[in-house]
Amino acid sequence: MEPNADIAVIGLAVMGQNLILNMNDHGYTVVAFNRTIAKVDEFLAKEAKGTKVLGAHSFEEMARLLKRPRRVMLMVKAGAPVDEFIEHLLPHLEPGDIIIDGGNSLFEDTMRRTKYVESKGLLYIGTGVSGGEEGARRGPSIMPGGSPAAWPHVKEIFQAVAAKVENGAPCCDWVGENGAGHYVKMVHNGIEYGDMQLICEAYNLMKAGLGMSADEMHQVFAQWQEGELNSYLIEITRDILAFKDTDGQPLVDKILDTAGQKGTGKWTVMSSQELGIPITLIAEAVYARMISAFKDQRVAASARLRGPNPAIKGDRTKIIEDIRRALYASKIVSYAQGYMLMRAAAEQNQWNLNYGGIALMWRGGCIIRSVFLGRIKEAFDKNPRLQNLMLDPFFRKALNASHRSWRNVVATAAKKGIPVPALGTALAFYDGYRSERLPANLLQAQRDYFGAHTYERVDQPRGQFFHTNWTGRGGDTASGTYTA
Repeated sequence: MEPNADIAVIGLAVMGQNLILNMNDHGYTVVAFNRTIAKVDEFLAKEAKGTKVLGAHSFEEMARLLKRPRRVMLMVKAGAPVDEFIEHLLPHLEPGDIIIDGGNSLFEDTMRRTKYVESKGLLYIGTGVSGGEEGARRGPSIMPGGSPAAWPHVKEIFQAVAAKVENGAPCCDWVGENGAGHYVKMVHNGIEYGDMQLICEAYNLMKAGLGMSADEMHQVFAQWQEGELNSYLIEITRDILAFKDTDGQPLVDKILDTAGQKGTGKWTVMSSQELGIPITLIAEAVYARMISAFKDQRVAASARLRGPNPAIKGDRTKIIEDIRRALYASKIVSYAQGYMLMRAAAEQNQWNLNYGGIALMWRGGCIIRSVFLGRIKEAFDKNPRLQNLMLDPFFRKALNASHRSWRNVVATAAKKGIPVPALGTALAFYDGYRSERLPANLLQAQRDYFGAHTYERVDQPRGQFFHTNWTGRGGDTASGTYTA
């Protein structure tokens, strides 16, 4: 058979299958391949029946079916499987061919793989693909990075299958070199952790504090979906709260309260620590999932550790509005922290990230899609060098209008013993960021006292460091100056 296929996709789990069908819908001829060959035949006989999708039963056959430059996309589990498939592919490809990793790979692995594949004369793309099963089938958000020379060869396909927003703009564009695409996807997932935790805390305040039923909360989230909180996650929360089990009772009330995670949130927090960026909200969201896993210990502790009655009294309508405002303000903080992290990573890795463009890529198709992202795009389009999203006039106005409600919610939750780690840390970050003076002067004095770590003075130029012999017993020798 003559090579006439546009792209090959390896990996026929749900994401791979749906992406292939999406590409087929847009007129591209796709070769489907899977390490378990029987799955190829099964896919062709069922989901891909009646399409132009081709099946390959070996790496050799797959390579023969592809136009040059060959484009091969891996939709396999992150980690060692990606490296294994690269090694399997290399003998069957030639200079100029392109290997694409569409999984949730760690960005540092993508940087290493880009360098390695390029050393073999080939090109490499590591791309985030967000939107889950439905996004892959109908239009995901796609965040490609890697070898810049590869982008013109995949741009048409990627932008055709990606989600579209206003004026048909695709939620896909080139992010940057080596690991930039997977880094942006990682931060996306970290923000996703934060958004989900914030929503869960709002839900818990209404459930545990106000004693609201799932149906009543469904109505609240339905109203929120019509306003400035409009988003995919609010939408699905609305639908989840209305869903009934076979006995007519809310299914959500029967789901065990222990949450899982796949690692991208943890990776985001680890990267922030290396770069010195305080993404406190995402970190608390990761830790909240971890503490949920201590179910047996929590059950035992609930009978032994004392706390107040969680019932919140007062005007329910006003309290719900305060919760909405607190959720919105905390969401602003979450994105502000995520963008701070991306800016720091871009500086370290010399990526030229388009922050408004990233908001556009997240505007549709992905899990964190929302109308809110349109405002973020506008903010960075107006000021590409914006240091912090909270300083943009639109978001600054929103925070100023919301902070009293936010404080009421966090204070009430503390008094009533209802945990709100994400809402609380978002407020603490907001207050820390807007504080002209913090108590770090005392902290520096403590460090100098016990470790001669030195300090700067407010009455001397920045960059001059001093050490004091606090006890009269120490010497004048200071340790090496560094920042923690």
